Amino acid sequence: MLWDHAQVSVLIANIGELVTNAPVDAVSVASPGPYAAMSDAAIVLDDGKVAWTGSAARAPAADSCVDAEGRAVLPGFVDSHAHLVFAGERGAEFAARMAGLPYTAGGIRSTVAATRAASDDQLRANLARLATEMLTQGTTTFECKSGYGLTVVDEARSVALAAEVTSEVTYLGAHVVPPEFADDVAGYVDLVCGQMLAACAPGARWVDVFCERGAFGADEARAILRAGESAGLQARVHANQLGPGPGVQVAIEAEAASADHCTFLTDADVDALAESGGTVATLLPGVEFSTRQPYPDARRLLSAGVTVAIATDCNPGSCFTSSMPLCIALAVREMHMTTEEAVWAATAGGAHALRRTDIGHLGTGARADLIMLDAPSSAYLAYRPGVPQIAGVWRAGERVA
Repeated sequence: MLWDHAQVSVLIANIGELVTNAPVDAVSVASPGPYAAMSDAAIVLDDGKVAWTGSAARAPAADSCVDAEGRAVLPGFVDSHAHLVFAGERGAEFAARMAGLPYTAGGIRSTVAATRAASDDQLRANLARLATEMLTQGTTTFECKSGYGLTVVDEARSVALAAEVTSEVTYLGAHVVPPEFADDVAGYVDLVCGQMLAACAPGARWVDVFCERGAFGADEARAILRAGESAGLQARVHANQLGPGPGVQVAIEAEAASADHCTFLTDADVDALAESGGTVATLLPGVEFSTRQPYPDARRLLSAGVTVAIATDCNPGSCFTSSMPLCIALAVREMHMTTEEAVWAATAGGAHALRRTDIGHLGTGARADLIMLDAPSSAYLAYRPGVPQIAGVWRAGERVA
């Protein structure tokens, strides 16, 4: 019967490389562990979860079997930073940047105007297209921000639309100050902390702020994050993207799950992240690729013991890619991460950035979100950049691509 389909156990056998990131000595489902992989492996999915992993020669029976034929299997990508509720496009802005115009935060305002003018159905269709695009490239969990409405009504509908496609919804009323508040920044911060927050908080899990020159300063960011916390939202911060600044320190003070971008860091910023005990440095190499800014120094962060995630920052301005495989390849080539570090950051790292224990790994009891590559190992994600390699996607144990 149709309603019994999810209960059918599935054995994926003959796996060339199985990346598990399994928790170490976990009695029950725990946070992802360090990078871990096994060869000549198999995995059993049952009731939407991982039921068993191990040697292919010792695989138990299941209701159905998929022959991986030596391909690699790994956790589904976890994209912890994306801006998908928008209208319009900014291809001309990109071309101008490639011709030498520097990137600033001001271009966001053109997307705000287009988003405000769009209907719900237009925004929903674009969001669905991008979500499908992500899924077919192996992303099984993604975060989605508001931030292109910047009015109470438009931010509330952005949050509501995002909630239709993901449980990881972020309220980003503090993306930039809209033109109508150009001479009253304090008034806009009050709106973000008050009426707008009240309208958006019921549909969101996170609150975010763009703490950067041209957007919001440290004191404004602190006020916004405190208001969000009072409304039951957890903090995330756009930090240190355009230059050195207070964003990372604000994120750590707020016990944010993640400080995102982290392009321009002082030694004090790196030390604070390493000692934070819970704030992930989420790196977005697609942004540097698309803006010709310097890449974050991932090696410096990893050497200091900072937890690092990789995400796309898919948005119409500074990085219009939904491809986690591309971001992995950039992390390896441009940020000097090993292939194992980059794969971990795109899976387990993203789970940490969302404070999720059920995804980003394939330990027993984890949510059965996984991908199969048309390649023998996960290293091929960087070894063969730009080549379609996703041979199959499972979400909660169901094959969806």
